[in-house]
Amino acid sequence: MSRRLVSVAAVVIATVTALTGCSTTAAPAGPASVGASGGDYGLVRAGVLTVATEGTYRPFSFHADGGAGELTGFDVEIITAVAEKLDLKVDFQETQWDAIFAGLDAGRFDVIANQVTINDEREAKYLFSEPYTVSPGVIVVADDDDSISSFSDLAGRTAAQSLTSNWNDLAIESGAKVEAVDGWAQAVALLRQGRVDATINDKLTFLDYETTDGPTGLKIAAETEDAGEQAFAFLKDRTALATAVDGALDELRADGTLAKISERYFGADVTE
Repeated sequence: MSRRLVSVAAVVIATVTALTGCSTTAAPAGPASVGASGGDYGLVRAGVLTVATEGTYRPFSFHADGGAGELTGFDVEIITAVAEKLDLKVDFQETQWDAIFAGLDAGRFDVIANQVTINDEREAKYLFSEPYTVSPGVIVVADDDDSISSFSDLAGRTAAQSLTSNWNDLAIESGAKVEAVDGWAQAVALLRQGRVDATINDKLTFLDYETTDGPTGLKIAAETEDAGEQAFAFLKDRTALATAVDGALDELRADGTLAKISERYFGADVTE
């Protein structure tokens, strides 16, 4: 409901009250003003956007100063900017990833802001905003290595991969010999030491690494054609809220805010 309609409704209520003598308490004005559950947006608390996020997922949602500082991060800044556009306060609820969707299902949160990748299984159960992060998979190699420029070039080469990652599957499909590692840090350590030829991972992971620790002596050799898309997740019946968030994202994209936040964290615009 628009603010104009809310105002009209308030006038009607006031008129009926005056005529009948009944006492009526009008809802406070604002984007989330009607109803105990938070108004047209169906918020947990009226006027407040309750946001689920991990708080331990750098650079997306984390505490600065080694964990002692305030909650910050790429996702945190973007959802805060969205809330400001909607004239809502923000209440971050830090939640472990394993419990984050259960909390949304239980009505404890209005939205999840934690790099939730859109996929068919999730879309069947949840409503998503427009993507605010778009990131393909990439092959990372040494800066001076020009022998790998496509995924087919990985055939017979050694790639450092976590065995539980989908990037490991892609490395195998590309014909690479896999050197098992615990994660990104070990993979790039082996790559910088010249003990492997490449590693495949998400582009955001590499950009964050380069921005934080660069220059690293590494580069992107190739990207996947398909890119993963991350968005804010809502319950299926929160259509009005999701639509409003999309409108705010469009404004933030148009005025350069999304690109500015992205450049600060990744040195590139990863929002479209």
